[in-house]
Amino acid sequence: MIRAVTITGTRSTAHRDPADYAELFADYLGPFADPNASFCIGGATGIDSLALLWLAGNASSQITVVVPGTVQQQPAEAQQAITRSRNRITEIVELRADQRDAPAFHARNRWMVDHSNMVIGFPLAGPQGTSGTWQTINYGTEQGKPHLIVPV
Repeated sequence: MIRAVTITGTRSTAHRDPADYAELFADYLGPFADPNASFCIGGATGIDSLALLWLAGNASSQITVVVPGTVQQQPAEAQQAITRSRNRITEIVELRADQRDAPAFHARNRWMVDHSNMVIGFPLAGPQGTSGTWQTINYGTEQGKPHLIVPV
């Protein structure tokens, strides 16, 4: 069986050194990143782009990038991460939402969880909030899927 993992996380990552994220990913994604694993990543800035680059450079797992509209509608940082990782990305799913709004991002998050059997979340440290990261983690929990939360 292929282990399918959704990765979700904050877009706000400037408060930590990039090397810290590489270490976090090695510790918390590395144990799951074997050739029989598949990762769904949201294709946004922040954790999505950092995790994509880390997986592309450090794992042989399958990688699916999911965006609410099209890749061309994503922020420049996210587009660059996708371009740099293109030879390692197994699939890009463009959900082609008309608007890049909360419902479109929630639909993307649900799609990723629905196509996974585990969620790994990297929310901002602090109390649980209403961010897309927490919405994704909570949706996975509602679906009975295990989750790992790594506050950043």
